[in-house]
Amino acid sequence: MQAAQIIHAHKQAPWRVQRQWVGAFLLALIGMTMIAALYLDVTARAAVTGREIQELRVELTTIQRTNADLETQLANMTSTIEMQRRALALGYRPVKPGELDYVAVPGFSVPEPEILLVAEDAPPHVQSLPPEYSQSLIEWFDERIRFGGAR
Repeated sequence: MQAAQIIHAHKQAPWRVQRQWVGAFLLALIGMTMIAALYLDVTARAAVTGREIQELRVELTTIQRTNADLETQLANMTSTIEMQRRALALGYRPVKPGELDYVAVPGFSVPEPEILLVAEDAPPHVQSLPPEYSQSLIEWFDERIRFGGAR
């Protein structure tokens, strides 16, 4: 009889078992809700970032087209025919043979544009690739055979 009393003493009340099952269910539900919210947040951020990338690509394409249009306009404005037309409109005329004298001035050098004077020279390129990475497989085998693999 004493064994029955011990089993009965450790047996939980039915409402406690039910409360534990409800608690476990709610805990699992809250956990799944948190995972779903996290997934939704990550997905939303990825969608917003993807949309921003699409907008930036459209903007880049627009800027590239505008740049190409401006380069075309510049090419048209500096074409030989257009330059001759503008020169004639300003009163210039083509030089006839014998009208132009070329005079060489000793020691004269053409001044460089200011943008070139303030520009810094790029430092010489230093090879950053270690020699191990520029070695061929045959050279590596040869080195291992000669030195016995100790290096």
